[in-house]
Amino acid sequence: MTRMDVYASLQWEPVATGLRFPEGPVTMPDGSIVLVEMFGPRVTRVWPDGRVEVIAEVPGGPNGAALGPDGALYLCNNGGCFTPVEIGPLLVPGPFERGRYTGGRIQRLDLNSGDLVDLYTQCDGHPLRAPNDLVFDTHGGFYFTDHGIRDLGARTSDLTAVYYAKADGSSIREVVYPVEAPNGVGLSPDGTTLYWAETHAGRVFRRSVVEPGLVEPVSPGDTSVVLCGLPGYQLFDSLAVDSAGNVCVATLVNGGITVIAPDATLLGFAALPDPITTNLCFAGPDLTTAYVTGGCTGVLLRTVASTPWPQPGLALPPPQ
Repeated sequence: MTRMDVYASLQWEPVATGLRFPEGPVTMPDGSIVLVEMFGPRVTRVWPDGRVEVIAEVPGGPNGAALGPDGALYLCNNGGCFTPVEIGPLLVPGPFERGRYTGGRIQRLDLNSGDLVDLYTQCDGHPLRAPNDLVFDTHGGFYFTDHGIRDLGARTSDLTAVYYAKADGSSIREVVYPVEAPNGVGLSPDGTTLYWAETHAGRVFRRSVVEPGLVEPVSPGDTSVVLCGLPGYQLFDSLAVDSAGNVCVATLVNGGITVIAPDATLLGFAALPDPITTNLCFAGPDLTTAYVTGGCTGVLLRTVASTPWPQPGLALPPPQ
């Protein structure tokens, strides 16, 4: 069986249902999965047996999440830039409505006390518009994307950036600008390559990391910055990197996970029963159980034991 066939033959089982547009799954040391419900809006814990607990209500639009070196949960909050729209049993992100938007921000959530604080709302005087996803490096800082806002009423769409910030709220800088609707973000296992997905372009981009928060400059028209683009109408959401450095990116419209090798080889596609497959993480002792969030069906899925994810996931950076 080829690697392409292995991804296609993965079997999935539901762990939790009835979630309000789940995103940002995070594997916890106790075996649970913590995720956000963008239209909850809240942070929720799901246990392996399917039990669901609300950890904290998070006003706005919690979008991406990552466990920080201090054990707190760091959140990208898009400020409620999407309007929930119900289409039969499905829940989908609708157009921007100015009246419900509260501003983009990066937040820190204490998982024990439930205390929620804003760390960043702007960078160099530029307001954060709709932070989407984040990833920590081994230096204790994190990269995050700002998806921006598409305001159909005003006929405008933001040009935004990829940022780097410190977990203590002391420093934020712009790393890549301009980008259009950046979504998922990840790092290679050795931390020397930064990846991000741009949703509407349906492409995964990459840049070489020179030092924490600084990437190597590139010339206009340098095609090496694009790792992958898919044919037809397929869009990209959030992503995770596995232990071999493969980029596993949630794919919209053609719902599933697209797996791309560091040399840009398309390794396979794992189809999921949700056209808005939003994100994934890896769990279990050997990190071969994949958990995937299905946004519009409100489900958390995982691979069954008989068909584990072909490559172990990438372990989280150790505490600082």
